[in-house]
Amino acid sequence: MALDYNAINLSQGFPDFNCPDQLLKLVEEYQAKGFNQYAAMPGVPKLREQLSKKIKKLYGRDYNSETEITITAGATQAIFTAITASIEKEDEVILLEPAYDSYAPSVLINGGVPVFVPLIKGSYKIDWDRVKDNISDKTKMIILNSPHNPTGSVITETDIKILEELTRNTGILIISDEVYEHIIFDGEKHFSLSVSEELAGRSFIIFSFGKTYHTTGWKLGYCAAPENLTKEFRKIHQFVVFSVNTPVQYAYADFLDNEEHYLSLNNFYEKKRDLVTSLLKDLFYNFNPAKGTYFQLLDYSKISEMNDMDFAERLTKEFGIAVIPLSPFYSNPYNEKVIRICFAKRDEVLYEGMNRLKKASQILSEKNTIAK
Repeated sequence: MALDYNAINLSQGFPDFNCPDQLLKLVEEYQAKGFNQYAAMPGVPKLREQLSKKIKKLYGRDYNSETEITITAGATQAIFTAITASIEKEDEVILLEPAYDSYAPSVLINGGVPVFVPLIKGSYKIDWDRVKDNISDKTKMIILNSPHNPTGSVITETDIKILEELTRNTGILIISDEVYEHIIFDGEKHFSLSVSEELAGRSFIIFSFGKTYHTTGWKLGYCAAPENLTKEFRKIHQFVVFSVNTPVQYAYADFLDNEEHYLSLNNFYEKKRDLVTSLLKDLFYNFNPAKGTYFQLLDYSKISEMNDMDFAERLTKEFGIAVIPLSPFYSNPYNEKVIRICFAKRDEVLYEGMNRLKKASQILSEKNTIAK
């Protein structure tokens, strides 16, 4: 629809700027050198070694690069593989909503039962009392995502402690989707589940290169998990994709030598978030600035009575600005009158996009007032 109506596209989550030239050159060099055939099934050894060092430095957890780290065709494949390796018929999986849209289908296709627990409205923090109420003897897994898509919320050290207590002596597995680990704001710290001795022993922790290096189209991610879980993970991985892009793996292995490439990301995206929120602050949209990711939620309830699907469609068709409604991130229609915008865009695009949102808010709020 954005293409059809020549709209500025702040909907799907991908940058509109290129990755670093050095990374492109490294891929080119490895292609020219002939690194164009199948990589080892778990991933290029040098890359896994680099990732083991990185996780140890950032989170203090030792993952054996040979037996506990697997390179995947993106984080979504890693999530699907972890679910397929773990979930059998009638196993229950707790999903926190709104949720990334691959979780529930991956559970269902494996015969599992998604159990949906809403995040606290407004703050989008985890309601641990409701999580506790939904844990049963059939609960096999809980899926977490922090920093969180689509809400931009983050978990804290307290959340990790509560999860430890809730799942102690249960054998419940965890998938921790941490693809936005390097996009977190306001001096906050990313709390990876790998920092927890108790949880790391039964967690698949999933990361993304695409979100970190502006290369979402290359579809490369990785999964860190203890050896017993990795063995099961690789049984599925071997027959889903076998191995993933060889020259890109070698390029990333070299690129990881310079940690500034990922340590600078928080500041880079925080400036873009601040630009967007500063341009919107005097309009009719209500919002809490995102704590992480490159997404910002906007409550438009003061502007229109339309549901979010119709509102998003109208913004695209009439005002040339494409956004994402929040309701598709829920299992059932849930009309919060909230939309999501992606600010992983060039500044000039963000300026124009916010101008169009401003125009829309003025016109639609006036019409809404008259209608009332």
